[in-house]
Amino acid sequence: MMGFRDLLDSIRLNWGVHPEGHKTLSNACAIEVMPLPDRLVLPLAQHIGAPGRVIVAPGDRVLRGQILAEAAGVVSAPLHAPASGRILDIGDYPVPHPSGLTAPAVILEPDGRDEVVDFVRCEEPLTLSAEEIGKRVAAAGIVGLGGATFPAAVKLSLGRRSPIHTLLLNGGECEPYLTCDDRVMREAPAQVVEGARLMARALGATRIVIGIENNKPEAIAAIQLAALPCAEISVRALPARYPMGSEKQLVEFLTGEEVPAGGLSAEIGVVVHNVGTAAAISHALRSGEPLMSRILTVSGAAVRRPANLRVAIGTPVADVLAHCGGLKREAARLVMGGPMMGMILPGDMVPVVKGSSGILALTADEIPGSDPSACIRCASCVDVCPIGLMPMEMAARIRAGKADTAVDIGLKDCIGCGTCAYTCPAHIPLSHYFSYAKGTLAAAERSRLKNEAVKKLTTARSERLAREAEEKKAAAARRKAERETAKRKAAEAAAQDASAGGQEVTA
Repeated sequence: MMGFRDLLDSIRLNWGVHPEGHKTLSNACAIEVMPLPDRLVLPLAQHIGAPGRVIVAPGDRVLRGQILAEAAGVVSAPLHAPASGRILDIGDYPVPHPSGLTAPAVILEPDGRDEVVDFVRCEEPLTLSAEEIGKRVAAAGIVGLGGATFPAAVKLSLGRRSPIHTLLLNGGECEPYLTCDDRVMREAPAQVVEGARLMARALGATRIVIGIENNKPEAIAAIQLAALPCAEISVRALPARYPMGSEKQLVEFLTGEEVPAGGLSAEIGVVVHNVGTAAAISHALRSGEPLMSRILTVSGAAVRRPANLRVAIGTPVADVLAHCGGLKREAARLVMGGPMMGMILPGDMVPVVKGSSGILALTADEIPGSDPSACIRCASCVDVCPIGLMPMEMAARIRAGKADTAVDIGLKDCIGCGTCAYTCPAHIPLSHYFSYAKGTLAAAERSRLKNEAVKKLTTARSERLAREAEEKKAAAARRKAERETAKRKAAEAAAQDASAGGQEVTA
């Protein structure tokens, strides 16, 4: 039954959609550990920022937890071996990407011995300093497990740049089908709470708010019980509406403050992390183990046995589906993540990565199949947009080849949630237009920056050559002057010698 506060919250919201949840396919499935596959494919780029720098070579034998690739910059994260074994290859392999692109990856063959490196454990991680927490999180290679994959340690350092007063923990899990965060909160609430306290300590935040959608009553009860001893933590039930889990929407709903356009939530003193990230941080600091596996949901009507699994990073999707009994019918679409914002996969040989929250095998009945038609100007997309944009107008400008003018009406503020496309009665793939335009503009910007860099280098080279020519000319003039001076002095000396010789003869 909807409570009075839930009713008020529902009235407050004038954006978003209510897609069919399909949560019951897997939300009763406890987390199980999937055995290691025969081969692990470990892409170097599993996070926002610079890919890791490989420090192993083919033929090397590695231990579980050993660093395979170190962080290559401030915004980067290391990659660790999820199992002991032998490095088979380092090269380009298929990775999660809609176009089926390949990317650099380390191929590891597990040997079954489970030999590990010496982990630095900590019985009381809450006694660690803020700096030490950040260092250990960075060393563990933890990234945002809600899908954004931003290196967690970089986010935890924001407290040193801006005063942070509130940490928001996102337990919304508003994407259909996905239930892995729900199970983490129900099965490991103490880890989630401790991870939140550790992150707040690193940030300098004095307040923690954990937001959980009200369609997860067991998770809400478990987290409330675990948080009872912590006066700084409050648990809020969120209306079950997509995309409530989006950072800007979560911040506005839970704090009443709006994140500036083009800005970060840290600018208003708020940082958002995912509940799965919190649990991973607690586990990493207590056990000393880096991020080598993640919990994900396997679901969809084509899957024989939906499940929530702890899967080693690098496990091929085909192995995950096989562990769940394979497919009971043909999958019309394979998706990594949720159906709204997830990535459509070209095949099942790509690996699970740090940002993989789910693997969905969807049948044709689960996919909107109508062909797009002309826009009927109903403004449904405007009504549901959580940012308050005009999707139909942006799409019209993009179709007309004027993507740059779409920026003027908010293209860069679009969070890519897909609510506009979901609600469009004409079935126009609006979010695809926006993704395409953003990619085109980003490529144009990279080209512009490259041209500017080339221009600067060319100008600098011309200036250097001109300067060198002037220096050579000056040096030649100086050498000529020195030679003339030497000749003059030699002539003067010879004249003096001749004069002195004539005087001697006369004498």
